[in-house]
Amino acid sequence: MARPEKVRLGEILVQQKLLSEDQLGAALQDQKRTGRKLGRVFIENGFVTEEQISGALAKQLDIPYINLKFYNTNPDIVRQLPETQARRFRAIALEDRRGALLIGMSDPTDLFAYDEIARLVKRNIELAVVNETEVLAAIDRIYRRTDEITDFARELEQDLGDTFVDFGTLAANPGLEEAPIVKLLQSVFDDATQVRASDIHIEPQETRLQIRFRIDGVLHLQTEADIKIATPLALRLKLMSDLDISEKRLPQDGRFAVKVKQQRIDVRISTMPTQYGESVVMRLLNQGGTTLRLDAIGMPARLVEKFRAIVQRPNGLVLVTGPTGSGKTTTLYSALSELNSVEKKLITVEDPVEYRLPGINQVQVNDKIELSFARVLRSALRQDPDIVLVGEMRDQETAQIGLRAAMTGHLVLSTLHTNDAASTPLRLMDMGVPRYMVGSSLQAVLAQRLVRVICESCSTSYQTTPTEREWLRAELRELAETTQFFHGKGCSHCNGMGYRGRTGVYELLEMTSAVVDAANHPDPAHFLKAAHAEMQGETLRRHAVQLAVQGRTTVSEAMRISNQIED
Repeated sequence: MARPEKVRLGEILVQQKLLSEDQLGAALQDQKRTGRKLGRVFIENGFVTEEQISGALAKQLDIPYINLKFYNTNPDIVRQLPETQARRFRAIALEDRRGALLIGMSDPTDLFAYDEIARLVKRNIELAVVNETEVLAAIDRIYRRTDEITDFARELEQDLGDTFVDFGTLAANPGLEEAPIVKLLQSVFDDATQVRASDIHIEPQETRLQIRFRIDGVLHLQTEADIKIATPLALRLKLMSDLDISEKRLPQDGRFAVKVKQQRIDVRISTMPTQYGESVVMRLLNQGGTTLRLDAIGMPARLVEKFRAIVQRPNGLVLVTGPTGSGKTTTLYSALSELNSVEKKLITVEDPVEYRLPGINQVQVNDKIELSFARVLRSALRQDPDIVLVGEMRDQETAQIGLRAAMTGHLVLSTLHTNDAASTPLRLMDMGVPRYMVGSSLQAVLAQRLVRVICESCSTSYQTTPTEREWLRAELRELAETTQFFHGKGCSHCNGMGYRGRTGVYELLEMTSAVVDAANHPDPAHFLKAAHAEMQGETLRRHAVQLAVQGRTTVSEAMRISNQIED
């Protein structure tokens, strides 16, 4: 392929009628004032999109435009171009065409980048246009740190030898950032962030130490290392989170923060003694990338409208229920962030405080000093709050205090571990809360689960299995035979899993007068019948089926949610 010629982006966009002369003039002035790239100025001012710029360049230079969102990249080919240069030139190796290497570039008119890439790969190169946002996402995804993590683990094994390492001394060493153990941990956090892991599991086995990541609710093996680095890793993490490094017989909990790619990541750490050493699990909480809005967590629009109206009420108790890891905290924080204003005082009582929200008074429960939910809640009510969030109603005392607060002019938000919305008021009564208190204070119950979303880059229709067809016939009747369902084949975008990301599945029970009357009836079956009538079939199961019909999740995921509810 001939070396490309330098072209003027603004003139190309004007020629192709994607940009007016006035817009070009305004953008050039903006560029002169700010020093930003002209293409970025066009996009940020809303004149054109990235796709329009890429398409215009491809047309002008007579080269293909490749949408990386739907391109299944080969990691071995991609790595022919070193990561540093790939990031620097916004370029990615896409295809080995025997005589030449196909390179995708966000700016194929960059002559210096063209010459440098040709020199690095020592091949003839052909060019394609790719979006800058997508090429950076692909680089993050493919240049993972698995090899680096394994190398650092081996380096640490060699450094340790058969002797004991005093990590107290190591902590005071000003050259700590060069220590293999810190390099290893930094690489683990970098890689976990790149693949959107929610948890890191460091687990000593009989002969090996395994490190696993939980991605979209499923654990994946990251690497295995020599068992002798297990103790140093646990000690280093304990030092980082101010835990007792001399105590190895009891579980401990703590937290610390790390900085990964200019983002603050809060880490909740839990250690537990096992047969072969201390198991460490870390929950990663990205403080910078959290979208805290009810309409951004997968809740249907009709349900968002109804739930917003309920949490805008001046008093009452609103519960969010579901098992651990079902997104309850995210839903509550989303509601809080929308309720947060200068006119209202908000207090949260949590164990632990997961996300830090500006303008809200957040209190961490600490059982070691008898700072329990009930004790903090009593004190919080003397702080003149308008809205109180209780992390979890774990016992009768906390539930009763929360319900009394709801009866006396406060809006109380909390969580409870129940199977579905309809069984939640009965669970409160089982905990010893009087029926009249449940009926007069409880406003609504939102039950939820998380389902994995099909990767849009490899989504394809498929023939459902006999088991799935039988289940669908029960759920959809005649529609089961005519509806097309999808799954992910597995590609480089989703690490071969077929899923990328998760979304919520919801059901909402509002405590209307009919439901409250039924709650005062001694027969639980009478209440359940009234609750299901109020929800009008808008259940967790129904929402999961709708997502499968829409092609957003698979039938197997919808079945999994249904089985959880039945259990």
